[in-house]
Amino acid sequence: MRALVVSDIHGNLEALKAVLADAGPFDMLWCLGDLVGYGPEPNACIQVVRSFRHLSIPGNHDWGVLGRLDLNDFNIDARQANLWTRSQLTADARQYLEGLPEMRVEADITLAHGSPRYPIWEYLLYPSTAALNMAHFDTRLCLVGHTHVPIRYSNEGEAVDVEMHALEERRPLVLEQGRHILNPGSVGQPRDGDPRAAYMLLDTETLNVEHRRIAYPVSRTQERMRELRLPERLISRLEVGW
Repeated sequence: MRALVVSDIHGNLEALKAVLADAGPFDMLWCLGDLVGYGPEPNACIQVVRSFRHLSIPGNHDWGVLGRLDLNDFNIDARQANLWTRSQLTADARQYLEGLPEMRVEADITLAHGSPRYPIWEYLLYPSTAALNMAHFDTRLCLVGHTHVPIRYSNEGEAVDVEMHALEERRPLVLEQGRHILNPGSVGQPRDGDPRAAYMLLDTETLNVEHRRIAYPVSRTQERMRELRLPERLISRLEVGW
């Protein structure tokens, strides 16, 4: 099966539309959480994801909007955006988010937003943290989001240590051996210095993965955010990918 893997859409409809136009045919859409928060179109993004055959799990912003996390644990801009999003969600969109399972396992692949150890809010930023998480999933591959940075952590062959690898853009990679944690990066708010939306295509049978980036009209999202008086820092960071 060919899966389109996305994460951290964060209410950015323009970025999501660009990804869908660039991805080509796929059998199923997999979303790794944070459909909402930060961006100006939370209901529309949920509706678009739901229009496809899909799987989704919640992220920390989804839970923050639902009141399952204390918004005092978020920075002031995220808190303000989440309060605004909470006021905008339709009853149907809220019900959808409330029904999402914290983690999923499909075939030989685990889906978690933050990490398999702490699915909602652990950041996998270093090989040492990734290594600790290898004991918390049983599949060959685990897909995560949350950091907004595309990366691969791998424990291959007889190696004991977990190594960190950059994902090369539009260069398919077959995960032939070992166990891996992959992050496709963020659709709606990249944080690796590249403002283009990030996503991944995955063959779930062969574990052939392809990391992709695609430009989208950032200014349209920014204009909409300014109309809604969302925090300026969240608006300006979109154009620099940080």
